[in-house]
Amino acid sequence: MYITDDIIYAGVNDHQVDLFEGQYQVPNGMAYNSYVIKDEKIAVMDTVDGKFTHEWLDNVEKALAGRKPDYLVVQHMEPDHSANIQNFMKAYPEAVIVANAKTFCMVGNFFRSMDLESRTLEVKNGDSLSLGKHVLNFVFAPMVHWPEVMVTYDSTDKVLFSADGFGKFGALDVEEDWDDEARRYYIGIVGKYGAQVQNLLKAASALDIQTICPLHGPVLKENLGHYLEKYHTWSSYGVEDDGVVIAYTSVYGNTKKAAETLAAKLTEKGCPRVVLCDLARMDMSKAVENAFRYGKLVLATTTYNADIFPFMREFIDHLTERGFKKRTVGLMENGSWAPMAAKIMKGMLEGSKDITWLNTTVKITSSLSEDNLKEIDTMAEELCREYIARSDEKANKHDMTALFKIGYGLYVVTSNDGTRDNGLIVNTVSQLTDNPFRVAVNINKANYSHHVIKKTGILNVNCLSVEAPFEVFQNFGFQSGRNVDKFESWETCRSDNGLVFLPKYINAFMSLKVEQYVDLDTHGMFICTVTEARVMSDKETMTYTYYQKNVKPKPETDGKKGFVCKICGYIYEGDTLPDDYICPLCKHGAADFEPIG
Repeated sequence: MYITDDIIYAGVNDHQVDLFEGQYQVPNGMAYNSYVIKDEKIAVMDTVDGKFTHEWLDNVEKALAGRKPDYLVVQHMEPDHSANIQNFMKAYPEAVIVANAKTFCMVGNFFRSMDLESRTLEVKNGDSLSLGKHVLNFVFAPMVHWPEVMVTYDSTDKVLFSADGFGKFGALDVEEDWDDEARRYYIGIVGKYGAQVQNLLKAASALDIQTICPLHGPVLKENLGHYLEKYHTWSSYGVEDDGVVIAYTSVYGNTKKAAETLAAKLTEKGCPRVVLCDLARMDMSKAVENAFRYGKLVLATTTYNADIFPFMREFIDHLTERGFKKRTVGLMENGSWAPMAAKIMKGMLEGSKDITWLNTTVKITSSLSEDNLKEIDTMAEELCREYIARSDEKANKHDMTALFKIGYGLYVVTSNDGTRDNGLIVNTVSQLTDNPFRVAVNINKANYSHHVIKKTGILNVNCLSVEAPFEVFQNFGFQSGRNVDKFESWETCRSDNGLVFLPKYINAFMSLKVEQYVDLDTHGMFICTVTEARVMSDKETMTYTYYQKNVKPKPETDGKKGFVCKICGYIYEGDTLPDDYICPLCKHGAADFEPIG
């Protein structure tokens, strides 16, 4: 199989394996990928599992078509990719192994009798190797997911050889959904190292990548943005899909009945997806994948030997080992006497960051009581609050407690110019009166939204919560709605005035009708009445201070001289900042810059 005119696939499919790495069920097998780059010099990218020595060497020989390889590039030393290094060097004794120092240390540990004198080329991070017209650039990716890992970028054909990154379970001769098996693979194998994957994605963002060649799974050529976005979500521990996972264990069926009752209530109240996981019977890696995929998790188990049921303990251990965070969690416990399960489960997750605990805990004593059914209904109401608020039919559209979310916060103001939706970050929203409910919104006249709202007289104010990632501010704050469609790749909901409100990252929104306009020189103040108000959640409102401390990336100012934008972190290098300078990213003026150091 040709990847490009000069890059040939030489990997193998494994349908003998039942458990990958001794624990992950792989009913559709595995692929061990290897590639041959043909140029003036020839490089072979990695080997394959030891069970497929001769099949792989046959594939390499066929790709070489009578030529001899010059290099074997070793990106990762896990045996499913490195087992045939010695066999390759026996077959091609004049070849040179290209690897980094940590890799060569591992090569010596795995192949103690192999003599590599004068047959190695050690590379450092950022080094390159010319094969002729093809130039290979090496980028170290430590702990993605071993310490020696590096990826390789062919700047000629714009191909990223991504090691275990962007891999998935399943052989290449089986058709299956990439997202599901790549997610299970990522969460299970790489999931602990989200920060390291984020570093790799940052390095990759500077490259023009047109093809991704992983060590497992298919070669990726189309819709690369989809795969990069998935990896960004997974590695930043973001919520991929709306829904509730109910993970339970049950000895005699009563806890199972409670879990199923909750699932039915959630569905009835409009939860977009409910996933029941019987931890004693379900593939544990699938259950763990679900917990990371969705934003809300309910743990339901029994007190067992003064502890919790073993499958639940194993499940929570899997979550915490992989850095479980940024989720809403509820607890259901069952105990015929001295119930302790809820306390133990909560204690196991006490080191997990940014966990929002439900106010309601369901406490069952042996079997479901009438009080338990009320608790389950209350828990379902809590879990579905934001889903109900999005629904035109079920939402309370006059919940004026939405105004309690107003503070010195950050907001997305949405509008529509008649052809497309627009959004703008603002930080000046104030409640003026409560009879009637009036709100003032200040907007810079230089912003396109000011022009649109002055013309249309309507707007929505979305109160951002502390869950909002930096991408929200990049999208709505660092570009103009006159030039780009800010909602092009966003799922949207609409209020009764026809305008967009954000389906996530907000705790409330208000629809406003402009009653009065006050000219404030550089800004305009829109004094509005509230026509609709919905509360999505009890998450804290995103304040400007929280944004600065926890959301905005810290600018990389080391070794640089000049000025840094306090809003977005853009660095202007120079001794003097012009008074009329405008930040090219967030469009703020010189007043929002400060000297570096």
